[in-house]
This record gives sequence, C-alpha cells and structure tokens, in this order.
Amino acid sequence: MELKGEFRIPASRAVVWAGLNDLDVLKKCIPGCQEIEKTSDTEFTAKVVLKVGPVKAPFKGKVTLSDLDPPNGYKIVGEGQGAAAGFARGEATIRLAEDGGATVLSYEAHATVGGKLAQVGQRLLDATAHKLAGEFFGKFSEVVAAPAEEAAREVAAAAEEAAEPAPGGISPWLWVAGVLAVVAALLLIFGP
Repeated sequence: MELKGEFRIPASRAVVWAGLNDLDVLKKCIPGCQEIEKTSDTEFTAKVVLKVGPVKAPFKGKVTLSDLDPPNGYKIVGEGQGAAAGFARGEATIRLAEDGGATVLSYEAHATVGGKLAQVGQRLLDATAHKLAGEFFGKFSEVVAAPAEEAAREVAAAAEEAAEPAPGGISPWLWVAGVLAVVAALLLIFGP
C-alpha cells in the first residue's frame, strides 16, 4: 500500500516540527491512541485501537525516526501487531516547507499488512488509511495552531492597549514589548 498526501497547517515550521515530536500532542492527535511512550531519542512505542472495516483491534507498535533534518523533516519506520487482527509494517518520509506564516507538510508512505487486515481488501485499507491520515492531520493542525492563535490575540489586545494610556504612566510601547516577550516565550516553548 502506498500513500501520499499534503496538508497545510496554520503554524510556523518550527511549531509544526515541535508538535510532531511532542508526545502529548501526538497522543491527542493519533486516532485511537491510548498510550505513547518515548523509549529513546529516536524511538517510541504506542498502543492504539483501530477499526478497519469489520476488524477492530488493539495494536501495539514501535516507531523509529531516522534521517532527522530539523525542522525540515524525517523518516519514520514503524511496525505494529494487532494480535489476531494481523500486523502492519511501513515507513513514511515527512517533509515540512514554509508557506508564508503556515507550513505545508507532505508525506509519502509505504506499508504492508498481513493477517485479517490483509483480508479486508486493498480498497478498504486505502480508504481507512486516508481517513485516519485526514483525522490525524486535521486534529494536529488544530492543536498546533491553537498557541499561535492565542499569541495573535494577545498581540492584537496589546496593540489596542497601546493606543490608550497605560496604567501607572508606563509607556504603551513597554506593554507591546511585554506582549511580544510572551509571544517569543511561546515560540521558544513550542519551537525546536
């Protein structure tokens, strides 16, 4: 099975890269994810419950990152076992490109499946894989864009306050500088 796709995410490349490497973000975004754990700097394990056609089963998987090129992309190699449901193995190349204030994430993946999963048919597997990718990247886009939206609201609020006299006689530009410092801190937290 081969998959290709591209998603535009309304966040900087640094924020997207950080999100792709943040276990809390990934757990929120991976459909059916029950647990995810970092076992080394480049290896993760996860437990996921997925439904592919009539087959619904828990899967345990291991993911290894290679060809790391922060914040431009990497290669993911993974395998999962679903007890009686079968197995899946695959690899994906993830690339990040800046597009104005957003990031275009493109991926190309190759996978093989066996057991009951292989019996449900290629069309159903392809449809399910595209659906899961859409769910993941849709949720991922929401999660990583939220801090950027919050920072933008703070900057807008600071700009409004800059037009009014600041409390205690402090210069309005100091208020703007303070808000920009908060934005910079958010970028450092969510950056590479």
